[in-house]
Amino acid sequence: MEIAQQQMSVTPGAQRQIGAGLVTIFLTYLVYTYFYQILLSSLPKIAADLDAVHLYSWGVSIPNLGLAFSMLMVGKLSDLYGRRALLLLSLAVCLLGAIWCALSSTFVMLIIARTVLCIGQGGLAPLCFSALGDMFEPVQRSRWVGLLNIPAGSFAFIGPTLGGWFVENLSWRYIFWCGALLLAACFVMVLFGLSGRTQHSAPKIDGRGGLLAAVASSSMILAFSLAGTMYPWASMQVIGLLAVSVVFWALFVKAESGAQEPLLDLQVLRNRSFVTIASACLLSAFGMAGLMVYYPLLMQGVQGASATLYGKIITPGTVLMNFIGVPTGFILARTRRYKWMFILGYGFTLAIMVALIFFNAATPIFCGFLAITLAGISMGAIPTLNTLVAQYAVPKRLLGIAMGALFFSVMIGQAIAPAILGSAMNMQYNATLKVSLPFELSRLTNQATMTSLGNPSVLLSKAAMDSLKATLNKTSSNGQAILDQTVSAIRLSMEAGLHLVFIIGAVTMLLTFLIICSIPEIPIDVPVEDKKGP
Repeated sequence: MEIAQQQMSVTPGAQRQIGAGLVTIFLTYLVYTYFYQILLSSLPKIAADLDAVHLYSWGVSIPNLGLAFSMLMVGKLSDLYGRRALLLLSLAVCLLGAIWCALSSTFVMLIIARTVLCIGQGGLAPLCFSALGDMFEPVQRSRWVGLLNIPAGSFAFIGPTLGGWFVENLSWRYIFWCGALLLAACFVMVLFGLSGRTQHSAPKIDGRGGLLAAVASSSMILAFSLAGTMYPWASMQVIGLLAVSVVFWALFVKAESGAQEPLLDLQVLRNRSFVTIASACLLSAFGMAGLMVYYPLLMQGVQGASATLYGKIITPGTVLMNFIGVPTGFILARTRRYKWMFILGYGFTLAIMVALIFFNAATPIFCGFLAITLAGISMGAIPTLNTLVAQYAVPKRLLGIAMGALFFSVMIGQAIAPAILGSAMNMQYNATLKVSLPFELSRLTNQATMTSLGNPSVLLSKAAMDSLKATLNKTSSNGQAILDQTVSAIRLSMEAGLHLVFIIGAVTMLLTFLIICSIPEIPIDVPVEDKKGP
C-alpha cells in the first residue's frame, strides 16, 4: 500500500478502504478475463456440438456487439452514477446471461444468451480501469494498471486448457455454471468492498445518443455479418444496412455535440492521441482475430489437434500477453516514454501475421505454439499502453468516457473482424469445396447431405463424421475411400478459406503499424486542459 498511501489518506480507515477497493477491482477483472480466456479453445467445439460451425463467426461477432455497446454506455453512466452502481448492474446482467448460456439448447439461443452475458461483461473492464484512475494520480496509476494484468495472467495459465478439458470430458455448460458462481462472489465483493461515490447530483442521461449509437452499431455489425453469407456484398440488404449505419453515426455525432451530458464528449474524438489509439485498436482486431479466433480452426479442423491440446499450446502466449503488461506500467512510470513500445509491439506482431499466411496442414504444431507465444510477447504491452495513454490524453473529468470509448473501439473491431473474416472464409471454402469433392459423391448422397458439407463440422464433430460415414457405407461398397476423399476435400477447402483470413489479417496489421507510427508522445504527468463544451 505504499503507493496508495502517497496519494490518499494514511489513516487506518482509508487504508482499509483502499485495500478493499483494490481487491474488489482485481477480482472483478479476473471474472472479466475468465469468460474471454476459457472460450478461446472451447468455442469451436461448442459450435460443432450444436451443429453450427457455419455460424461460428456469428457466435463471435454478435456477442462482441453487445460488449461494444455496453462499453460505450457504461463509461458516461459511471461518471454520473459512480463506478460501484454500474459494476453491480453489469455483474447482475452478466450473471443472468451466464445462466442462460448454460441452459441453451441451440447455437442461436447460445448466441443470444452470450450477447446478454457480454452486455454485462462489457462494463467490467472499463469500470475497473476507471476506478483505478479515480484512486491514483498518473504516475502511480501506471503501476497499478500494470499490476491489474496479474489476475488476467494468472488465469491464462489454466483458462484455455480448462476450457478444452470441459468440452472434451464434461460439458461446455460447466464453463458458464462456474462463471455464474464467480460472478455471484464478485457481486458481493463490489457491494461491500467499493465506495459508492458519484460526481453529479442531478445527472441527465443521454438517451437520444444511446439510441442512435445502438441503431448505428447494430446495423453495421448486422450488415457485415450478412454480407457474403446470406446476401452478396453488393446486395440492397447489405448496402442498405451500411447506409443506415452511416446516417445514424452522423446523427449520433451531431446529437453529442449539443447534449448536456454526452455519452461521447467530442473532446475525446478531437484528441489526436486517442483517435490514433482507437484506430489502431479497431484495425489490429482483424490480425488478432485471425490468430486467436480462426487459428484454432486451422489447428483443430485442419491439423487435427484436440481442444485440450490447443488450450495447452496457447497457454504460454496468453500468459505472457497478460503478464508483460505488469512491467510495462512500471517502465512507463519510470521513463515517461511509450511510443517505442507501441512501434516495437505492433511491428513484431506484423511479422508474425505475415508468417501465418504460410501455415497449412503440414505445418508442425510447434510452429503454431511459437507464433502464439511470440504474439503474446509482442502484444502484451499494448492493452496497458492503450489504457494509460488514453487516460493521459484527456481531462480527468472524462476518464469514464475515454475508457468506455476506447473499449468500444476495441470491441467494434472484434465484432466486425470475425464477420468480415468469416464471410471471406466461407466464400473461399465453398468455392474450393465445389471443385474438390469426389465426383461420385453427388450421385451417392441426397441434396441435404451435399448441402450439409457446406458446414465443415465434420472435421470437429465425431457425430457429424459418423453420420457421413454411415450414409456413404449404406450407398456404396467403396464408402470408406469416398469418405476419405470427401474429408480430404473439406480439409483442403477449410485450409484455403483460412489462408485468405490470414492474408486479410496481415494487411490490416500493416495498416495498424503505419497508423501507430504517427502517434504523438505527450507528457504523462501534465494535466490536460478541459475544454468543456455546451
